[in-house]
Amino acid sequence: MAFSNGGSLMETDNHKKREGEGEDEEEDPFLAFIEYARSVISPEEDEDPSGNEEGYNGAGWSWIASRILKTCISYSSGVTAAILLSDLSQAWSEQRRVGGSKKRPEIIDQMKRKHRRAKLPNTVTIDSIYEKNFLSLSSVLEAVVVDAHVLPGTNIYMLTLGDYWSSNTIDLYLHRRYYDLVDPPNGILKKAREIFLTGCYLRTAKEGCGSPRLLPTEYLVILLDEDLDDDAILIGAQFCSDSFSSISHDGVKNGVSYSLYARIESISSLEILEQCGGLQRKQITLVDNDGVKLRFLLWNEQVILANLISVGSMLALDRPYIAIAAESALETIDEFCLEYGTATQLYLVPFVQHEEQVCLSSTQNRTQGSKLHAAADPTQGPKVSQVSLPCDSQGSIDFSNYPFQLFVADLHGKMTGISLYGVVRDVFRERETAGVIFLLKLEDSTGSIWAKLHFSQSWSLGRVSVGHTAYISGLTCSKTKQDRFELSWCETDDGTSFINLSCLPALVNSSCLHKLSRLSDLSSRRNSMHICRVWIDQVDHCHVTTRFSHAPCGHFVKEMPSGAVECSFCHCDCDSEVVMRAFYLKLTLADKNTKIFAWCTGQTAMELLQISPDEFYELSEDEQVMYPSSLENERFIVALVNCKRQAVHGSRDSQTPEADAVSWEITRALKCE
Repeated sequence: MAFSNGGSLMETDNHKKREGEGEDEEEDPFLAFIEYARSVISPEEDEDPSGNEEGYNGAGWSWIASRILKTCISYSSGVTAAILLSDLSQAWSEQRRVGGSKKRPEIIDQMKRKHRRAKLPNTVTIDSIYEKNFLSLSSVLEAVVVDAHVLPGTNIYMLTLGDYWSSNTIDLYLHRRYYDLVDPPNGILKKAREIFLTGCYLRTAKEGCGSPRLLPTEYLVILLDEDLDDDAILIGAQFCSDSFSSISHDGVKNGVSYSLYARIESISSLEILEQCGGLQRKQITLVDNDGVKLRFLLWNEQVILANLISVGSMLALDRPYIAIAAESALETIDEFCLEYGTATQLYLVPFVQHEEQVCLSSTQNRTQGSKLHAAADPTQGPKVSQVSLPCDSQGSIDFSNYPFQLFVADLHGKMTGISLYGVVRDVFRERETAGVIFLLKLEDSTGSIWAKLHFSQSWSLGRVSVGHTAYISGLTCSKTKQDRFELSWCETDDGTSFINLSCLPALVNSSCLHKLSRLSDLSSRRNSMHICRVWIDQVDHCHVTTRFSHAPCGHFVKEMPSGAVECSFCHCDCDSEVVMRAFYLKLTLADKNTKIFAWCTGQTAMELLQISPDEFYELSEDEQVMYPSSLENERFIVALVNCKRQAVHGSRDSQTPEADAVSWEITRALKCE
């Protein structure tokens, strides 16, 4: 096939913008969401205002685009910004975890220098969770908050936790009872805060995310350090105004909230109260600064909280539930007892046993050895306005992790890992070559280019036609002997994908990825895909027939003079196994201001007609004629594309074979409730 008088396979259209001849371009909502998502999931990696991008470690544009589309495919009924951002955040976190080095976070290394506390008896490490992919409910995590953030697109708080003995970190969905403690900028649950937690359920990687995560637990204790000014102020301001003696019957009955501070004197063993139906109980004896004692009771599943505390430590209780002994079934001589209520929050100043330094013997000294630590500080090096990308031995540069969107005008020789987003202007099979090769012309706002799509056996991308919006990744650009740029794509190569957004089921029901258009907008922006709210009008002009189509590509088949059945798109012989009955539907769509005539086939026609082709074919001729009348004024959200082919020097028809003289194709439809 010859291309435009032997010119370049790439036709850049920048002159349109310079001369002002192009159509008014509106920002594509899909592209806008990609940029928004990039700023949300890796804001710290965005380039600085001076344009310095050396060492960019953020999410690449194509990675975000591919992940969004993958999620759309998984959620065929539609997605929200929260779903997409949550999935992107989790996937990016896993990407960084897998791709990064197993180095303990720097903040933990800094804190470890003054860490003198002994491990609690049931403590497990984060590394062991990864190794065993298991965590028992009674296990204890002695963790340090490495990061606290809101899961993008939601109001769910996440804590990234590390510990002193592990190189891995793990994410925790924070229980809502602690949300008031994490609100920036003054929240106490922030970076470098130590916490103890237990009663955690582990969501393993097999259950829906790329790495293990901890599900919310109510059993969390926040550690305080009296030697730190902020913590000392918190203890003095919040917990020293109340004492055990200040608790009164009237205060309890009137719902007064108490904040109490006391030393843990003893922790009882587990009790089973047979007379109370086998209730489990643990009693913790507390002594306040006045020497008054009070018991803190834990019931049933709460008893695992005792794993987080130790005798001699100071326990701060904010809003404990206070039980009046005389009004309860408690067998006690105390007037009141403290319990772990739904609003209770616990803080702990751990008891640290004093240590004494001892001299090592000469033999011990010889076995210790010495370690030299040296690290280069990359921030001290010069910064340049460029991005470092991998380059192979042939000089080809891999753009798969390029931070920005690539356009046709950006393409040059020796580029791999290219991702392009644009409108299909032509697509057909190259027939006089070995192998299965299709030629596709893709256009974006800067120009158009032809790509050769190589398939191992046959076309495998579903229905793709003129006017459809497509995202293609894994493209390679090279320069031919004729000094032309040429794109190639092979379905079996790693990192390749081809997604037809126009036919994506989720798109019409995902408001975060599109902007509703009016039918009157179609005449001024003919090169875009439009999502419109419409109803079916003028059913007397509705034209419904059934034809046979080729299942792998969705295009109609035709009978050849030889009697064989051939696909009009793939130009291959079709047997009965790959041929199916499909609608060919032409109808009028209307909104408040305008009407248009459009056509569709396949699943879209079934959505509009609300009947299958086989069921329709079984109707009598009169019933088939009358059937469209039942659809008048039915309302739908539809995706519309301009299916008029741009003729190349008269070498090809100006219309797709199915479209006849109709300029608009309905690629997806969703019935409005």
